[in-house]
Amino acid sequence: MDSEGIQYALHAVPRRFRKKAVAMPTLPWTTVEEPAPGAEAFVMASRLEVRRFADVPRFFLRSLATWKQVKSAPGAFGASLVAEPLKRTFWTLSAWEDKEALYTYVKTEPHRTIMNGLRSTMSGSVFTFWRTPAGELPVDWADARRRLAEQERADLSNSGGPKAT
Repeated sequence: MDSEGIQYALHAVPRRFRKKAVAMPTLPWTTVEEPAPGAEAFVMASRLEVRRFADVPRFFLRSLATWKQVKSAPGAFGASLVAEPLKRTFWTLSAWEDKEALYTYVKTEPHRTIMNGLRSTMSGSVFTFWRTPAGELPVDWADARRRLAEQERADLSNSGGPKAT
């Protein structure tokens, strides 16, 4: 992402511009480690929403720190991030050697502290996981969003519907 994209995400946008189409800041798929031929990848996609527009810059900056961490995480095949600051929403997509590599990353600093520190700013999160042949990486964002929508419907169905706040 170029510096203009980062600056865009860090500044409040006047209401008069909120309805206009704006390019979403994106950290494109970055390959961390090439998987072995014939390997399988454990994929995680997430949609993370913050409560207030004021939380967007902090969340975005913290996500850059975790992005940097992914690039040196053992077992990471690759990752991408899409930010929709005007919707207070962030999307992540990553592929791992296995579930254990992902969970080790989640429990390692700085991700662990960042995740715990941002918990109170979150209004909603959806996560989905699946396996795919590593030769099919990078995963298509349209497929990831479809899977997240399916997961959200399943979560709502299992919980009895949306909660009143």
